[in-house]
Amino acid sequence: MTQLLQVHNLSVSFFTRDQEVEAVRNVSFEVNRGETIGIVGESGSGKSVTARTIMRLLPSPPSIVKGGQVLFQGENLADKTDAEMEHIRGKEIGMIFQDPMSSLNPTMRIGRQIEESLNKHRKLSGSEARKEAIALLDMVGIPNSEARYEQYPHEFSGGMRQRVMIAIALACRPSLLIADEPTTSLDVTIQAQILHELKTIQRQLGTAVILITHDLGVVAGMCDRVVVMKDGEIVESGTTEQIFADPKHPYTKKLLQALPRLDEPKKPKPLPVIARPADDVPLLEVRSLRQHFDLGKGQTVKAVNDISFHIEAGETLGVVGESGSGKSTTGRTILRLHEATGGEVLFRGIPLQGLNRTEMKTMRRHMGIIFQDPYASLNPRLRVADLIGETLDVHGLHKGKKERQKRVEELLEMVGLQASHAQRYPHEFSGGQRQRIGIARTLAVSPEFIVCDEPLSALDVSIQAQIVKLLEELQQRLGLTYLFIAHDLSMVKHISDRVAVMYKGKIVELAESEELYANPIHPYTQSLLSAIPVPDPAVESRKSAPIRTEADAADPYGLERSRFIEARPGHWVAAAE
Repeated sequence: MTQLLQVHNLSVSFFTRDQEVEAVRNVSFEVNRGETIGIVGESGSGKSVTARTIMRLLPSPPSIVKGGQVLFQGENLADKTDAEMEHIRGKEIGMIFQDPMSSLNPTMRIGRQIEESLNKHRKLSGSEARKEAIALLDMVGIPNSEARYEQYPHEFSGGMRQRVMIAIALACRPSLLIADEPTTSLDVTIQAQILHELKTIQRQLGTAVILITHDLGVVAGMCDRVVVMKDGEIVESGTTEQIFADPKHPYTKKLLQALPRLDEPKKPKPLPVIARPADDVPLLEVRSLRQHFDLGKGQTVKAVNDISFHIEAGETLGVVGESGSGKSTTGRTILRLHEATGGEVLFRGIPLQGLNRTEMKTMRRHMGIIFQDPYASLNPRLRVADLIGETLDVHGLHKGKKERQKRVEELLEMVGLQASHAQRYPHEFSGGQRQRIGIARTLAVSPEFIVCDEPLSALDVSIQAQIVKLLEELQQRLGLTYLFIAHDLSMVKHISDRVAVMYKGKIVELAESEELYANPIHPYTQSLLSAIPVPDPAVESRKSAPIRTEADAADPYGLERSRFIEARPGHWVAAAE
């Protein structure tokens, strides 16, 4: 193979007012034409800084390249002028960024954004550029491409926006494509579709790819070679088969061990140390719950559409499904953060919908929620002591400042943080630490039931494993009951006793965790499971999920004409009448 890119001893630092931060140290690797290199590591390992240095996208100051070379097709990119780099970016090297919504111009139509690159680098005329832009939308799997050409980014789903980013990056048929966490925020089925499109296009065009990710399952199915980074350095590199079969560095082993797998048996769950009082009724019961949102002009979204289930004390019920399936709305409606359109929710047999404001405030002491984004859910202007302490204040759970401070410190230590952290602000913590603060705040009122609303999606895989372990330890110690919402089916299997699968506001399947994963009945459940990347390069990829788009039927599984039946003992499924 011919070498396309060589990175030699690259070192990059950032200078703050007080210190120098070495973001990348002596990094070296090469990329051959047509191959895919995976760069993996946790947040802060230097992956994205390396990629942006290759593209010369880092502002200087505060960054500075302290040493090394980046050779592209034998030429040192550091010697190129800004005008020459503008010619290389887009035409010779394309880049797909992590968040497509922040990368796309919200005021420009999608077609025009694709045409910008075509006009600049390929000098196509207006009609030619339009024709090529529509062809690119077709190539990346966007239906109704001529109509979509005229739309704005906010009119696209997350997966469709990422497809547009791929179309822009590939518009000039670059020799090298850098994909920086291109599927991190996407559901497992959409992720499978995006990666399938990327691999297909790569074969068609012969493009080399640098794939930056922390998902080793994605790496196993996509990459020829792997570079593992930690704290700005490469700790291990080799072929994908070598890295997965025989990792040498302890950090690589840690990453692989943290990755949950569907083919691993679920560990037995220990009995809680503190048992909650048992009643003859379930802790939580949901009956025919509906949550419809009126969009105006006669349009209604049935976010939650007539669902029923129960959760026993000390149990974890996992809820999985794609974005828009109604998972989070279900959790929020149960807690009356949304008022239900219909149906009822009973907590220890008490209907929540019938409680007035004062009664509901008292009931909220028994229920809590852990939010998806640990940074957005914490007030950046408050210290941790006040973020947790205000919950104690609202419910009158302390008798003075000293008792308040003592309880805050107890809660921090309970979630694996230090008492001294109480005087810090949220921005001074890592993502995993911020999620621990959110958990401590939820535990302040000693709840029995907690809605965990996608608490892992913003975290690296090893941090995810730490948070799951913490949640399991707290459940065992405090006798907690969880509604665990996620789209990571592998993680849900290992933390949940039972799993409910949601699609378009309906529960289509519900069974014990091991049973559902071993014997999925509903086609949608089967498609979710088939889309999960297998963290083993020796295993043939199972990414065979049918690609569903907006052009598909509104009710592809006949849910409006189905009823929930018990197909096996304890295994319920939506079946057509």
